[in-house]
Amino acid sequence: MDIKRVEELSVVIKNNINKVIIGKSDIVELLLTALISNGHVLLEDVPGTGKTMLAKSLARSIEAGFKRIQFTPDLLPSDITGLNYYNQKEGEFTFRSGPAFTNILLADEINRATPRTQSSLLECMEERQITIDGDTHMLQRPFLVIATQNPVETAGTYPLPEAQLDRFMMQLSMGFPSFVEEVNILNRFIDDDPLEKLRPVCEVDELQEAQKLVRSVYVHPALMDYIIAITQKTRENKGVLLGASPRGSLALLKSAQTYAAIRGLDYVTPEIIKYLAPFVLSHRLILRASFQKSETTIEIMNNILSDIPVPTEYFQKD
Repeated sequence: MDIKRVEELSVVIKNNINKVIIGKSDIVELLLTALISNGHVLLEDVPGTGKTMLAKSLARSIEAGFKRIQFTPDLLPSDITGLNYYNQKEGEFTFRSGPAFTNILLADEINRATPRTQSSLLECMEERQITIDGDTHMLQRPFLVIATQNPVETAGTYPLPEAQLDRFMMQLSMGFPSFVEEVNILNRFIDDDPLEKLRPVCEVDELQEAQKLVRSVYVHPALMDYIIAITQKTRENKGVLLGASPRGSLALLKSAQTYAAIRGLDYVTPEIIKYLAPFVLSHRLILRASFQKSETTIEIMNNILSDIPVPTEYFQKD
């Protein structure tokens, strides 16, 4: 498999998802970028915009394991990770795995669970493993968490802690469809649910091969400096209390490599970095109280990007 094969694979998956999802090709591309980059995605939008449908469409397009957890205030960490229980028949403790032991995990309305339950995802998201009663259990590969949350209805919710937000490679928003797109949605779903007919178009082995291959996408030293300049500026901005961490820099680097491969390039361009930066870094910023009402993290990121000179080198590998 070469870079062109990564592009072909992403097109096949995207076209399959587009049999269900209408008019969100850019969001689908970003979701695929996170998947192939070994990252996780937080989908934040109002109800009914297709967040869960998008996650299910991706899962059905890949011949891999899929589990869905509805997060509620009474959900326990063991409901996610699993637990050791005493097996009377065997006369010993037996491990029962939870839904986190899968390839694609949909954490629906993640902010409705308590912080204790939310924290059960920290280890599995970062280290792809779960430790229970001192025993470490490795998760399947690939492993992708797609979490959804509603930014409007906040009653009975618990804000995600910074440590968890930092583990999401991207935060995406579906947004409302246009008039034409909504007409097409009605026509597509009037007779049947296209999700029920969706079939896998990609195997796990192909996806894992793509994940390895995108690491070879060339990144010019000037673009390394550009990435660091962006993250450094988030830490120096007067409206930001806490800027992007080195994990954010790595996420921007890896997502840029993958996005380039999806576009059929074997090298990263500054335009790719500038395009991805708001999706990768904005949710990692904590604003000062005096700026929370006047500006959003997206606006601050866009201001930062406009202030930093874009490199103009020859970015292909010599």
